[in-house]
Amino acid sequence: MSKKSEAEMISRRTLLRSAVSLGAASLAAPVLAQDTLQDIISSPRRGTWDDQFDATAASRTAASVTSNNPVLGPMGPANIQQAILQYQQIVSAGGWPNVTPAQQGLRLGAAEPSVQQLRRRLMISGDMPQSVGMSNSYDSYVDGAVKRFQARHGLPTDGVLGEFTLKAMNIPADVRLNQLNTNLVRLQSMAGDLGPRYMMVNIPAAYVEAVENERVALRNTAVVGRIDRPTHTINSKVYEVILNPYWTAPRSIIEKDIVPLMRKDPTYLTRNNIRLIDGKGNEVAPETVDWFAPKAPNLMFRQDPGKINAMASTKINFHNPNNEYMHDTPQQGLFNKLMRFESSGCMRVQNVRDLVTWLLRDTPGWSRQDIERVIASRVNTPIKLAQEVPVYIVYITAWSAKDGVVQFRDDIYQRDGATELALQTKYGVEQSAGSIDDDMLPAQ
Repeated sequence: MSKKSEAEMISRRTLLRSAVSLGAASLAAPVLAQDTLQDIISSPRRGTWDDQFDATAASRTAASVTSNNPVLGPMGPANIQQAILQYQQIVSAGGWPNVTPAQQGLRLGAAEPSVQQLRRRLMISGDMPQSVGMSNSYDSYVDGAVKRFQARHGLPTDGVLGEFTLKAMNIPADVRLNQLNTNLVRLQSMAGDLGPRYMMVNIPAAYVEAVENERVALRNTAVVGRIDRPTHTINSKVYEVILNPYWTAPRSIIEKDIVPLMRKDPTYLTRNNIRLIDGKGNEVAPETVDWFAPKAPNLMFRQDPGKINAMASTKINFHNPNNEYMHDTPQQGLFNKLMRFESSGCMRVQNVRDLVTWLLRDTPGWSRQDIERVIASRVNTPIKLAQEVPVYIVYITAWSAKDGVVQFRDDIYQRDGATELALQTKYGVEQSAGSIDDDMLPAQ
C-alpha cells in the first residue's frame, strides 16, 4: 500500500470515529446539543451563517396559511378576539418598524444591512420565528416569512418585497388592530347557525367558499364588483343553476354600446351569436334594422349559449333584488389578476363546474359527467336545486379562523374607516358608471 493510500485510509478512519463519537454524544446529551445549536442560530453575529437556503422552508411557511377552516360560524368572533389580544400586545410594545422603500425589490439571495429591519418586522408579526436570528442575509427563512406574510394578505406569494407587499407591511399595527375590531362586529352578526352546507362569498378576499360540516370543501377564486358598482352583501339561497345560459343585453348596453358597434361593423351581432327577438318571439334579421334611427330598436338582444357567451358555461342564481348572480366567464385570465374588483356587481367564479357539482350533489340525475355532457351539447338547461343552498355574501377584511392565522385584505369599498387600508384599490381597477352588466359586453 502506498503512503498516499495509507494516509487516505487513516483520514477516513479518523472521520468515521469522529462521526461515531459525535453521534454518541448527541444521543447522550440531546439537550446540550440543542442548546448549543440554538445559541448559534440566535446569535446576532451569525454573518454568512444566516445565508441559508433551505428549499423546504419557504414552501412550508406559505402553505401553513392555507387551510380548510371557514371564516364564518359560531367560532368566528372567538377566533378574531384571539387575534385582537395578540395585536393589542404588539401595539402596547410599540408596534413594528416601517420597512423602507429602499428595500423594494429585495428577494432571496440579497445581502444588505436593511434586511435586518425586514427581519424585525416579520418577527413582530409572527411571520418569522425569532430563533432564526438577525443578519443582513435575505435567506430562505426571510423568503419563507415574506411568502407567509403575502399569503396572509391575499398577495402573490413570490417572496419578493414588491410595491403591494411593502404597502401592506407598512400599515401601522394600531390600524390593523382597529381593522380587527371593526370586523369583529361583522363576524358577530354571522355567528349563528349557517346550516350544514352553505356558500360564502367574501368580497374583499374575492373568493367563494363552499362549506360543509364546518369545513371548507371548495375555495374558488372570484371577480367581484368594483367600488362604483359594488357587489351587495346579502344572506340568500341558491335556487337554480343554468347550464349553457342565454345572455340578454340590458337596454343601457343596447343603446350605449351595441347600436354604435353595429353602425361601425354590421357583422358584430352575427359574430357574437347575438340574435334579435321581437315581442312575439320571432327572430329578426339584423340587416332589416335601421341602425342609424334616433332610437335603438325595441327588440330583445339575446346571445346564444356557447364558448363566447358572456357567461360561458354556467349561471348560478340566488334570490336577491339586485339582479346579481354568479357565473362562468370566457375571460379566464381575469382570475390571475391581483386586483379582481372589476365587475359591475355579478361574481365570476373560477373552476365554476366544481362548485356546480357541489351545489347539485343532492339533486338527482346531476353527476359531474351529466353536467359535462350537457355543457358540451350547448343546449340551454335550467336546473332547480332539490334543496336550496344558503349563500352569504359578506364584507370581511380581517379574520382569524381556528388555525390562528390572522388574515387581512384591502378595504376595497372603503368601509373600514382608515385611508391606509384602501391604498391599493386604485391599482388595476377600472372605473365605470355603466349598468349592472356592462362588464359582460361580448368582445368586439
